[in-house]
Amino acid sequence: MPISEDVQLGQNVKIFHPELVNLYGCKIGHETKIGTFVEIQKNVVVGARVKISSHSFICEGVTIEDEVIIAHGVMFTNDLYPRATNEDGSLKTDADWETLTTLVKRRASIGSNATILPRITIGENAIVGAGAVVTHDVPDYAIVAGVPARIIGDVRQR
Repeated sequence: MPISEDVQLGQNVKIFHPELVNLYGCKIGHETKIGTFVEIQKNVVVGARVKISSHSFICEGVTIEDEVIIAHGVMFTNDLYPRATNEDGSLKTDADWETLTTLVKRRASIGSNATILPRITIGENAIVGAGAVVTHDVPDYAIVAGVPARIIGDVRQR
C-alpha cells in the first residue's frame, strides 16, 4: 500500500516509482513530481508544481506551497522533544503529543540532506543550503547554510 486511498492527488502528478513511496492522508497539488523512497504523512499539504526528490521525509504538520523544490534526503520534523514512551513507560499514541507545524513558502529551495525543525517558516524564494539544520525562521529571499543554519546571503543580490 505505497499510496493510500485517502491521498488526494492533483492533475498530472508524477510519481516516478509508485511502488517505492509511502503516501497517506496527504494532499498533493497539480503537476507535482515525487521521487523514489519519499514518505509524505497524513495532513501534509503539498502545493502545485513542487518537486520532491528521492529519500525525503515530509511529516505531519508540514505545508509546502507552490513551486518549491525539496532536494534529495530532506528531513522534516514535527516534535522538539520526541520520546517513544510516556513517563509511566507506556507507548505514546497520537493523543500523547501535539504535532508542531512547518510552512515552506512559494518558490523556496531546500538543499539535499537539510533538516528542518518544527515551528519554522521558510520564506518565499528562500534557499536552504545542502546539509543545513534549520532551527529558526528563514526570511523571504534569504540564503541560509550551516549547522545551525545562518543567513549568508540574499537571493535578490545574486
